[in-house]
Amino acid sequence: MYKKILMPVDVFEMDLSDKAVRHAANLAKAEGASITLLNILPASSRSLLRGFNADIKKFETFMTAESERKMKTLKRLFDISPEDIDCKVCFGNVRDEIIKLSKEGDYDVIVIGSKNPSITTHLLGSNAESILRYATIPVLVVR
Repeated sequence: MYKKILMPVDVFEMDLSDKAVRHAANLAKAEGASITLLNILPASSRSLLRGFNADIKKFETFMTAESERKMKTLKRLFDISPEDIDCKVCFGNVRDEIIKLSKEGDYDVIVIGSKNPSITTHLLGSNAESILRYATIPVLVVR
């Protein structure tokens, strides 16, 4: 049923992903699926920092390398073959990048962790709620 799982993760706030990792791994094992870990970093506001383009590029390079390093560590938490886990890092809006990649990569399901609700998000974390609203494929939200 599910052959390609997209799992957005925040490698700098791993407590959101711990339970989601277990669910994604179980789903992948049961279905023989592959998992793509996706870490989205905020896009730099280049228009505000025009004179600092070289510094922005260095910072983005550093953040990408750090994210990739942390995702390699995260891969060890899965009890499936490391060859079945791919890692991607991109910059942009969390919801927009997840929705875009879910369509481009022909994914079957999105597995995402959610933090505890607040008054502004009612039932889910704001990213999870937004992804649920705009996704065109099934979304499994793990709390």
